[in-house]
Amino acid sequence: MILPDGYSDVPSGKIAAVVTHLEMTARPPLRDDPVGAWRLRPVEQPGLDWFRALYARVGEDWLWFSRLRMPDAELAAIVQSPRVEIYALVADGREEGLLELDFREAGQCEIVFFGVTAKLIGTGAGRWLMNRALERAWSQEIRRVWVHTCTFDHPSALAFYQRSGFRAFRRQIEIADDPRLDGTVPRTAARHVPVIE
Repeated sequence: MILPDGYSDVPSGKIAAVVTHLEMTARPPLRDDPVGAWRLRPVEQPGLDWFRALYARVGEDWLWFSRLRMPDAELAAIVQSPRVEIYALVADGREEGLLELDFREAGQCEIVFFGVTAKLIGTGAGRWLMNRALERAWSQEIRRVWVHTCTFDHPSALAFYQRSGFRAFRRQIEIADDPRLDGTVPRTAARHVPVIE
């Protein structure tokens, strides 16, 4: 369905975001690593409670909710797949970032989830994590890396991906039930997105 030009109503209890898909088809030069004492910890066969807890800490302000609603078997099939790599960014001995790389489609890598906690935003940890993500992605036999962001994400997310070497190729509108209304995420999450009941 193509939305008509102009305004389209979003029903009460729903949220709507503009999603931008970005890709790169050649390994880019990495930006300089910022100074920081971060490390990347691979998490093989992540436990679902562990994954959801870190996912929620990193994504609550940006309304990440899909993996919180996902049935256990479906989530396990993804995050415990041998073709999916899960990493935690560790700062001061605590997990403060999440990276999920999906190699299940031949020849490409999707950066499915990428982010750091509010504590690390603006410290350079995101750029450091992106450098590690691109190193890992391009270490495989692939032709393409892609990622998506949306208007619920940090206001600098789209420009960050573009500076990292990605180019936009698709835009969509995503409509979903507001996860704050059913308790999936706290009512106070994502204050930049109004709750309309």
